[in-house]
Amino acid sequence: MATNTTPTSSVRSILEKDKLNGTNFLDWCRKLRIVLRQERKEYILDQPLPEEPAPAATRAQRDAYTKHLNDSTDVTCIMLGCMENELQKQMMELDANTMITDLMEMFQERARIERFNTIKDLLSCNDQIGDQIFLMGFQSNPAAPTCFHLQDQDQ
Repeated sequence: MATNTTPTSSVRSILEKDKLNGTNFLDWCRKLRIVLRQERKEYILDQPLPEEPAPAATRAQRDAYTKHLNDSTDVTCIMLGCMENELQKQMMELDANTMITDLMEMFQERARIERFNTIKDLLSCNDQIGDQIFLMGFQSNPAAPTCFHLQDQDQ
């Protein structure tokens, strides 16, 4: 059996490495958008599912609705597949657009606290400086600043 090596499967692997667990929402959401952009389905996160067209609707309207519905189902499955079990259970009955909205509300407070703590850490580094030269470095995690102090050359 041949292995699927399409760009879609390789890009999706970035989501499989770090499932949404409640502490990594911002990173997970960024990676989700990368995957969906590559699959041309990112719009699903930003546009709610339209109402089903009336029986008298044109074929183009019905086709557009069907495409949106199918894309929404695909995105919902991608999202659920890349979550920890407890979050899957909570989100199982939601469509992708509703799910991302609920997740943003759920984790927005945590992100605000992370930003607050980052600023607090920055300010505490500033308090420790004294007469030293201060350099701020963000390594792999911008939420965890690293303070570097260089002694003044005259000392």
